[in-house]
Amino acid sequence: MNIQLTNTRNFDLEIKVIKNLKKCNLEEKKLLKDLNFKALEGQVQLLGNRLFVGVSKLKKEDIKIAFSHTIRFLNKTKFEKINISLVEEDFEFDLESIIQGLILGSYSFDTFKTKKHHNKKKIYIDPTGSSKIYEELETELNLSLAVCQSVNMVRNIVNTPPEDFYPKTMSSKALEVASKNDLECKVYGEEFLINNNMNAMYAVGRASRHESQLIHLSYKPKASKGKIVLVGKGLTYDSGGLSLKPAAGMVSMKCDKSGASAVLGIMSCLKAINCEYEVHGILGAVENMIGGNAFKPDDVLKAKNGISIEVKNTDAEGRLVLADCLCYAQDKIEDIDYIFDFATLTGACIIGLGEYTNAVLGHSGKLKKKIKKAAKSSGELVGFLPFNRYLPTMIKSEVADIANSTSSKAGATITASLFLDKFIKKENKKKWLHFDIAGPAYRDKVWGYNPYGATGAGVRLIVDFLRQ
Repeated sequence: MNIQLTNTRNFDLEIKVIKNLKKCNLEEKKLLKDLNFKALEGQVQLLGNRLFVGVSKLKKEDIKIAFSHTIRFLNKTKFEKINISLVEEDFEFDLESIIQGLILGSYSFDTFKTKKHHNKKKIYIDPTGSSKIYEELETELNLSLAVCQSVNMVRNIVNTPPEDFYPKTMSSKALEVASKNDLECKVYGEEFLINNNMNAMYAVGRASRHESQLIHLSYKPKASKGKIVLVGKGLTYDSGGLSLKPAAGMVSMKCDKSGASAVLGIMSCLKAINCEYEVHGILGAVENMIGGNAFKPDDVLKAKNGISIEVKNTDAEGRLVLADCLCYAQDKIEDIDYIFDFATLTGACIIGLGEYTNAVLGHSGKLKKKIKKAAKSSGELVGFLPFNRYLPTMIKSEVADIANSTSSKAGATITASLFLDKFIKKENKKKWLHFDIAGPAYRDKVWGYNPYGATGAGVRLIVDFLRQ
C-alpha cells in the first residue's frame, strides 16, 4: 500500500467518511436510505465511484476503526487509486488515526499461505481540512508509517510458528533491528546465564534443543533527557514444561513471546520518533519444553539477586525469566528513571479485565497516571490492579524465600506481579510498572483495527508515553 498526501483528482474511487446523511446530496441520500445505510460504525456502502463509510463519532478510535473497515472492504475490490475525503466540517484532520486505521486494519499474516495478498493500492489523502502546514503533515505521515511498521513487525514475529522462530531467531532479529536503527545489541547464551547466576532463566530453557538467549538492545541519543529500561518475556514457545498444558492450552502458545516482541518493536522506532531518552531493551528469549533435564516442581532455584525460588508449577515460567532479566537490567544499567516489563503472564488478567485490556501494576500512582494518558492518546486499553498487604503471603514458601506459584487462582495476576516485585531494588520500586498483556496481545478473532492473531500490543502505548 502506498499512501501519499495530495489533492489529486486522478482517482478510481473516493472515500467519504460521514456520521450522518446530512452532508450528502439528495440523490445520494435517497440511494443510501434505500440501501439501509445509516452511517453507523462499521457500515460501508459503495455508490458508483464513491465509498461511504459510517462513523459514530469523530474521535481518534472511531476514525481508526472506520478506516480499518474501509481498507478491508477495499482489499476485496480492484480499485487501485483511491482518494480520501473527509466530509464532516467539525472534524479536525487527524492524519495519524487515518494512517493507523488503514495500515493496522489491512494487516494479514499470509507467510505460510500458497496464495498471498499483494496490496498495490495507492491512497491519496487530501489534507485540505487540516490546520497544520504541509511540512508538519509530512512529518506526521512518516512518523505514523514508522510506528505502524513496527507494530506489524511485532505481529509477524508473534504469529510465526515456534519451529520457525526460536530464541536464536529472536537474537538474529534483534541484531537486524539494531543494524537498521543505529542501536547497540549484545547477545548472551546459556554459558553467560550460568556464569552470572541467572539460574531461574537458565532452568526454564535447559530442556529445549534451542539455546536460551539474553538480548540487550541500547538506544543512546547524544543528549539524553533520562534513562528508560524495557524488559520483555520472550517464551518463543511454552509447553508448560513438566506441568504440561492440556492440548487446547498449547494452541497459540507461540504468542508467549509477545512481551519481548513488543520491546523489540518499541526499540525499532525510537530513531524514527527522534526519541530524546536513552532506552534499553532487555529480552529474555527461552523455550519451555519437557525432557530428562527439564526443571521440575519442587526444585529450588536461585535467581541472580540471590533470592531462592521454590518451583511449584513449571508453567509459571515467564516470571522466572523476567526475574533474572530484571536483576540483570538493574545491575547493568545505572540511574534508571523508569523500568517497565511486558509479558503474556497470566490468563487471570483476561478474566479480570477482559480480552482487550492490558493489566498494569506497580507502586507509583503518578507513573500510572502518565500511562493512562498515553493509553488514551494511543488507543490501547489499560486497567490498573491494586496491591494489598494480604496477598504477598500467598507466594510464601516454607522451603525457599519465595514460591513461583500459588494453589489459588484468586488474584493470580496480582500475585504474579508481587513475585516480580521481589526482584525490583528498593530504589526502583516507584520507577517500575508491570504490564500483563495476555489479553490484547493475541486474539483468535478480528476486533477494531486488530487482526486475527497477534496485535502488537504495547508498542503504540509506550511510543506515545515516550513522545509525551
